[in-house]
Amino acid sequence: MLSQLSGPSHATMKYILVTGGVISGIGKGIIASSVGTLLKSCGLHVTSIKIDPYINIDAGTFSPYEHGEVFVLDDGGEVDLDLGNYERFLDIHLTKNNNLTTGKIYQSVINKERKGDYLGKTVQVVPHITDAIQEWVMKQAKVCVDDDGVEPQVCVIELGGTVGDIESMPFIEAFRQFQFKVKRENFCNIHVSLIPQPNTTGEQKTKPTQNSVRELRGLGLSPDLIMCRCATPLETSVKEKISMFCHVETTQVICVQDVSSVYRVPLLLEDQGVVSYFCQRLNLPVEMRPRKMLTKWKEMADRSDRLLENVSIALVGKYTKLSDSYTSVIKALEHSALAINHKLEVKYIDSADLESTTLQDEPVKYHKAWQNLCSAHGVLVPGGFGVRGTEGKMLAINWARKQNKPFLGVCLGMQLAVCEFARNVLGWEDANSTEFDPDSKHPVVIDMPEHNPGQMGGTMRLGKRQTIFKSSTSVLRKLYGSVEYVDERHRHRFEVNPELKHHFEKKGLQFVGQDEEGERMEVVELDDHCYFVGVQFHPEFTSRPIKPSPPYLGLLLASAGKLQGYLSKGCRLSPRDTYSDRSSGSSSPEVDISELKFPSLS
Repeated sequence: MLSQLSGPSHATMKYILVTGGVISGIGKGIIASSVGTLLKSCGLHVTSIKIDPYINIDAGTFSPYEHGEVFVLDDGGEVDLDLGNYERFLDIHLTKNNNLTTGKIYQSVINKERKGDYLGKTVQVVPHITDAIQEWVMKQAKVCVDDDGVEPQVCVIELGGTVGDIESMPFIEAFRQFQFKVKRENFCNIHVSLIPQPNTTGEQKTKPTQNSVRELRGLGLSPDLIMCRCATPLETSVKEKISMFCHVETTQVICVQDVSSVYRVPLLLEDQGVVSYFCQRLNLPVEMRPRKMLTKWKEMADRSDRLLENVSIALVGKYTKLSDSYTSVIKALEHSALAINHKLEVKYIDSADLESTTLQDEPVKYHKAWQNLCSAHGVLVPGGFGVRGTEGKMLAINWARKQNKPFLGVCLGMQLAVCEFARNVLGWEDANSTEFDPDSKHPVVIDMPEHNPGQMGGTMRLGKRQTIFKSSTSVLRKLYGSVEYVDERHRHRFEVNPELKHHFEKKGLQFVGQDEEGERMEVVELDDHCYFVGVQFHPEFTSRPIKPSPPYLGLLLASAGKLQGYLSKGCRLSPRDTYSDRSSGSSSPEVDISELKFPSLS
């Protein structure tokens, strides 16, 4: 039966548009990812597109406080963090064109106009911008995102922002036209809305959803499924009210209440018949059979709720007021904690709070930050830009090095680990990065030849690059499965000064991973330490629930006191610590999780 959809020549692309109402940040990304996961579990090939109505060309120049972290793809695309959710949920590899912005669309249309492609016509929002949006979606939906090279059969499109925003109007209009272009049986719309429940009455209110759906229908799109975000399960009377006022059946009103883990969201949708609805609505010829992939999700959700042993990681950064700033880092930690059967506790520490100036100005904040750091089982210093908080990060690194506490430095975290070592072991008191002190006499971190200081956007070393291991005894190499090299994603303008390498290695800080030319220092490890690792790349971007990122897995294993045992067993978890119970009989399509050996991610 599935053979009917097996090849690109036989398949008609199915499009699922996810819109949002009432408020932004309502959970459209997780719902879009969950819908994709359900369809993929039926054996379909699924791709995703995220539309962001802002005028920026890409997310590369955003502060993390604007839209959360900037996610980096294999091709170097700097994109919205929701594409990270798609990659993690669906285990696919997207490209920069899977993130569509107003800036990209207008840029492409203006470039065409300058070349004379419109033959003297007046270029307008309708039809030229709306046509460009439709063409972009249809073209990108056909791009293969799976390792098997098969063209996708379903494209899940998330429209960012809220219905009614001025900036998203051209996109809504484009999809109003699009539904007729591709025909009704190939297009459907999920509308995600909020059901507030005021504490004063405790009653679930439907009016915001009614207004949101009315506005959407007024713009020419009629939702097929209304997914209601709420604190507690929807009451039957509330579902019936939404059905009556929003022109849908009660079965098309889906409750997405707050749950203990994001792994539960696909299960929540499955329980309410979302898959069978799509099969009927989009005429998807898939077999309705028990699906191993969903069994895996259920097991992960159950296990994450059952975990008893805790492991705490101090995340020392400068954007700690918004957890979305470190979404992929947190997910990578969660994947690794789940793999070793521990409940993760992340202690967010603003690195500036560790500095002596905070002791003078706000002593309570200073002592609380140090108490959090000292009570954590491991320390993580993630990437970042700018001088603020860098001295605090180096103080945290110094403490982890001296106290033999597990430490992982990512990107800037690795560079600062090198600076800290230069200052306190090599005795170079002014050692620094030229990013923060251009006049330092010991520039241990320098800018790269590719860096163009005059322009910020797209001028970094971006995307998947190869790192070659130079040492057979490297802990990280063993964690990767004793491979010769790994391919990981990068995002940086500065690098460790290769001319000073020998000074560090004499004192025990080994550069065990380098680029193909041997000019860029990619991985650093400290001798005689339980786990002191720095990586120039961002391994969190390729972490998956059943394939945790090796650098993060090493940090969690060391923090739980299990790293040496893991290495001595040939990088296998013992049955007691294993990722899943053999008795459950569950497995993923690719690998029996109870036999999980963490391979190279290259």
